[in-house]
Amino acid sequence: MDDADADEGVFSYESSYLECFIELGVAGSHILSVDFPDAPTATADAEHPLLDRVEAYLEGETEEFADVEIALSAATADHDILEALRDVPYGEEVNCEEVAQLAAMDPSDQAVLQRVREALAENPTPLLVPDHRVRDGPSAAPPAVEQRLRSLEGL
Repeated sequence: MDDADADEGVFSYESSYLECFIELGVAGSHILSVDFPDAPTATADAEHPLLDRVEAYLEGETEEFADVEIALSAATADHDILEALRDVPYGEEVNCEEVAQLAAMDPSDQAVLQRVREALAENPTPLLVPDHRVRDGPSAAPPAVEQRLRSLEGL
């Protein structure tokens, strides 16, 4: 097994702040998914460098996660929307129209705004792609997790 394979799999951390686990699905150097289960996957490993960063973030450290490589397998439009959302800084919030603008889309087009909302709801990596920073959009994280993340960042 090479070094890239050593970082593949499911990694889990129990967060007392979120009152659930945080699970990362990882393939090589890319994050495939972020989930918030009540219990860890049986085969989950507790050791991954990104989990240490997530723990520090949940303890109040300002963290952008901008350098984390995410494997966004969504359609091209969704990819653009989710990548644009990664540019929203810690502690700042935007609305769906602003996300559309960041993604170089027409914010006055209702179909575009619906597509933004759908992309947020289907976000495979909430927290790392910070959909909790969109005040009028859905989050892919459970509502209680979304509210705690918003509270943590003062939103």
